[in-house]
Amino acid sequence: MNAEALFFFSGHEAAIPIYEKLEDRILAAIPDVKVKVSKTQISFSHKRGFAFVSFNPCRRAKERPEVWMTVSFGLGYQKQSPRIDAATEPYPNRWTHHVMVGSVDEIDDELMAWLIEAAAFSASKK
Repeated sequence: MNAEALFFFSGHEAAIPIYEKLEDRILAAIPDVKVKVSKTQISFSHKRGFAFVSFNPCRRAKERPEVWMTVSFGLGYQKQSPRIDAATEPYPNRWTHHVMVGSVDEIDDELMAWLIEAAAFSASKK
């Protein structure tokens, strides 16, 4: 993990193992991914971003796990799952989904399938 990423996790150090597992799985499953760290999020992209990590809460404080981060991804339709905390359609047929992840066990095959689908959706856009 580079210095920019460590700075991003300032105050949220307990979430680093969750992020590291997510990053490892994304980089292993999806070729040619670029990782960009900014003040508010970490982006995974090809030409366009397809997955994002942030600390934007998508649940009320009392419903959040003690350690958490939000994983967001885009698809061309609204994915239905109890794991998805929020979904918005900022543009027609472009849905952004937010999943609050509270443990390394939640970086599972279901979440990875969504991110792989999001990467393919992103790559299909001109």
